[in-house]
Amino acid sequence: MSQALPETSPRPARPWSNRTSLGTDLAAAFLLLMIEIAVSLGKAFADGMDVWAAEGDRGVVDASDLAGIAWLGHLLAVTLIITVIAALSRAPWTAVVQLLTAGMVVVLLALAQHGYDQRHPSPPPAPNPNYTPCYSGSGRCY
Repeated sequence: MSQALPETSPRPARPWSNRTSLGTDLAAAFLLLMIEIAVSLGKAFADGMDVWAAEGDRGVVDASDLAGIAWLGHLLAVTLIITVIAALSRAPWTAVVQLLTAGMVVVLLALAQHGYDQRHPSPPPAPNPNYTPCYSGSGRCY
């Protein structure tokens, strides 16, 4: 009597078909977090050097601030994409660490935008062209 061979699936295995092992999951979470921290610190150092080299030139400092805000927005998008990939790969620790990282980037982005808005208030609205000031005795007070 011969034994039957197990049937093989005609489809290739998908990344989300099996849960990622705990060791691989934790290693990926730690590695991605360290890469994101290193890149962010490098960007912060480069922005600091740009501001230092500007020697008080407000145009260069403002351009550097806006570039930093845009970069944080891109970092947020990349972090969320990595979170989706980790969730599809069934790597829960990596997904949780990336969600926490995305939350921190959202806070940093909001603080950077708020600081920029505080340093650059919008101009006051233009007065109404139909406005006439009321002077005592002028007869134009409504």
